[in-house]
This record gives sequence, C-alpha cells and structure tokens, in this order.
Amino acid sequence: MTRLSSCDHDALKAELAEVLSRWHNSAGDTSHCPVRGILDNLGDKWTVLVLVILSSGTHRFSEIKKAIPDISKRMLAKTLRKLERDGLTLRQVLPTKPPSVEYSLTKTGDSLLGPLTTLIAWAEQTKLDISASRSTYDDAHRTEAGF
Repeated sequence: MTRLSSCDHDALKAELAEVLSRWHNSAGDTSHCPVRGILDNLGDKWTVLVLVILSSGTHRFSEIKKAIPDISKRMLAKTLRKLERDGLTLRQVLPTKPPSVEYSLTKTGDSLLGPLTTLIAWAEQTKLDISASRSTYDDAHRTEAGF
C-alpha cells in the first residue's frame, strides 16, 4: 500500500469536508447521513468476513459457516439477510431434496471488493501501530483509574 502525497491527502480531506457539508445542508445534522445505514451494516463484526468468503465465488450456508467457525448459525443467517436486503448478495434456492441454498455476490457486492481490499490492506499495515496505541492508552487509563 502506498502512502498518499500531502497534496493527495489534502484533496481527500477537502473531499470529505465537502461530503460532510452536503449532509449537513440536506438534513440538518449527521444523524440523517444518507450512508450511515449502509456503513453500519458493513462495519459490523461479521459482514466483512462473509464478503471476503463470497469474493471467491458461490458458497452454501454450511461452507460459509465452516469458514467462520466462531459465528453462530443465527448470526450468519442474520448477516446474509442484511447483505441480501442491501443488494450485495444473491440467495438462490436450488431445487434439490432437501432444498439447498447458495449465496453469491451481486454486481453491487462485487463493486465493494476494491474498497474492501484497500481497507483490509490498511488494517494489516497499521495493526501493529494500532495495537501499540491501544496498549499505551490502556496503560495510561489504568493508572488514571487506579487499577
């Protein structure tokens, strides 16, 4: 992952300021942000993992569950329903006995893979820095709280 030049960084900051201004002007405050519901779904604990698994192709429920062993069946079903509702995944019931169900990414879901790959690369690149910051913060606040 390459670092942005200060010019690129300033352009990104200006673009984000413009977006925030647009949201404020159209709705009065950020609680009415038009993308909040979408980002809330993408930012939950399981969605990114499910999307990464589906990026390799069509999978049955049991295959996804096996790939994420610590997710409950209930939570996987809920996550897949949210992704289907948002138009990111396709649920296809196959005419077998008993019926089987396969999940795949839609065109919209597939379009998310680029930004998602960038976010994952950023997380991998900064995980040591973030871990060190968390430790420093926790140590400072443990001392402040008298623990």
